[in-house]
Amino acid sequence: MNILSTIESAIINILGPLGPLMVLGFFGFLMVIITLPFLMFKKEDPFKRLQKAKIKHNDKEDTMITLREVVGDTKLDKYSQFLEPQNEEEYSAVQLKLLQAGYPSKSAVRNYHFAQFALGLGGLVFGVIYMAANSGSDATTKSMILSVLIPGVIGYMAPKYWVNRRQQTRIEEIENGFPDALDMMLVCVEAGQSLDQTINRVSDEIRAGYPALADEFEVVSHEMKAGKDRVSVLRDMAERAGVQDVASFVTVLIQSATFGTSIADALRVFSAEMREKRVTRAEAKANTLPTKMTLVTMMLTVPPLLIILIGPSIYDMMQNFAKMNSIQ
Repeated sequence: MNILSTIESAIINILGPLGPLMVLGFFGFLMVIITLPFLMFKKEDPFKRLQKAKIKHNDKEDTMITLREVVGDTKLDKYSQFLEPQNEEEYSAVQLKLLQAGYPSKSAVRNYHFAQFALGLGGLVFGVIYMAANSGSDATTKSMILSVLIPGVIGYMAPKYWVNRRQQTRIEEIENGFPDALDMMLVCVEAGQSLDQTINRVSDEIRAGYPALADEFEVVSHEMKAGKDRVSVLRDMAERAGVQDVASFVTVLIQSATFGTSIADALRVFSAEMREKRVTRAEAKANTLPTKMTLVTMMLTVPPLLIILIGPSIYDMMQNFAKMNSIQ
């Protein structure tokens, strides 16, 4: 510790109060400069060379398809290996979270990590500017480092917080709108419409009140029209929604199709259960309301009541104590 203190005092004497931070910034910049050549002049992957050779020997149609795919890529594609997790499990977890938050695009994971990197770096720059503008002779090294790191950490964590809030809001919206969607599906099925027509109609009708759930039904409708297997489409919907009620609904439909039972009967029973479950959730929230109000009521009423009841007595006691001191 004495050696570090001596080095720190020497740097401050030479470079001023911002000397330690300037030295840290110089070493960070030096590390970036050393790392850039290894990243820019990295050897080409052999699989990519084989893919390019295959494109050259393919027919004209395949070449046009490949060109359309290349043109459709975003500007961040060249940095995908740095902005996307290389671990498949980690990538799948982040992609699922973004899907449940309402970001289904192919480049969502890449944009998410880029936003974390950009906002974190911007926070660090803001911290350096703020520290340089408000630095004084009494500023310590610890306070300077914290003034730089705290904005960077906040900027880095801001996209994660935003995605988590979006995910919770979307899940709550789907939970609230799912019983109404089931009732509407039951009416459409009993009217003689097929399941595909029912899903398309429900998606159009509930969009005004529950746009997230309408988007999920619309995706299901498009995938069914594209020829994808109905079971896999419904399971993908349950995974994207992240709601247990939707997963149970998908299980009911799969079992109904497997055993050949009536979809209308299954929907009738399941929709009744979903209505009861929604009422139960509302009653549970209502039961917690008195407990929450009790604490607020005590905080807002007890202190004024004590002041009104005990305040005059305390004032009289203080006056009497002052008279006694004056007599003595």
